[in-house]
Amino acid sequence: MFNYHKPSIPFGIIGLGRFGYALAETLAHSGKEVLVLDNNENKIRQIQEHVGQAFVTPLLDKATLEESGIQNCETVVVCIGEQIEASILTALNVIELGVPRVIAKAISAEHGRVLQKIGAEVVYPEKDMAIRLASKLTTSRALDYIELSENFSISEMKLTAKFDGVTIMEANLRKTFGLNIIAIIKDGKTAVDITPDIVLSESDLIVVVGTKENISRFEKVLSD
Repeated sequence: MFNYHKPSIPFGIIGLGRFGYALAETLAHSGKEVLVLDNNENKIRQIQEHVGQAFVTPLLDKATLEESGIQNCETVVVCIGEQIEASILTALNVIELGVPRVIAKAISAEHGRVLQKIGAEVVYPEKDMAIRLASKLTTSRALDYIELSENFSISEMKLTAKFDGVTIMEANLRKTFGLNIIAIIKDGKTAVDITPDIVLSESDLIVVVGTKENISRFEKVLSD
């Protein structure tokens, strides 16, 4: 069935629902090699336009997964959350095949707890969160992300040379991006008393709060 084996593939995606498809497509557009598995031939045909390797897999038992080469992936994301039993068994099989990092979609807290107990990282995503996860996997800019509400979030980001030597007042993130800096991490030390005269450095981490749209705009500036 399969003839593709490579020592190290950055990402594997199992399941092409809305979340899995968006994640695979975004990772591929970021220039990352992606191995995709799904039992739907039409979905595999569609994603083949974007990824290098996509296979139809009617079964997700350990033997079939191993035959696909999924064990050669550095990170595998199991995106079949709606089928809880299949999700858990597939995640377990991938973990037992020795994949270093396994992330699994969960649809409930109970589902998530089981996945965590077998050693998987857990996400509770919709399509927009799939795109954000792909961003986290491919860039060091957005290091952490906490959703406060439907519109507002807290995000921790690594600065770039664009802000090296710039003061808080000069950066003026509140006026330019509608973001408030709530903490700065310099040399491993966290400061929450943010004053306009603080000088930023390329190696600094900043924690900002604002709308998702404004955070995304600032992430784009950091990545450009």
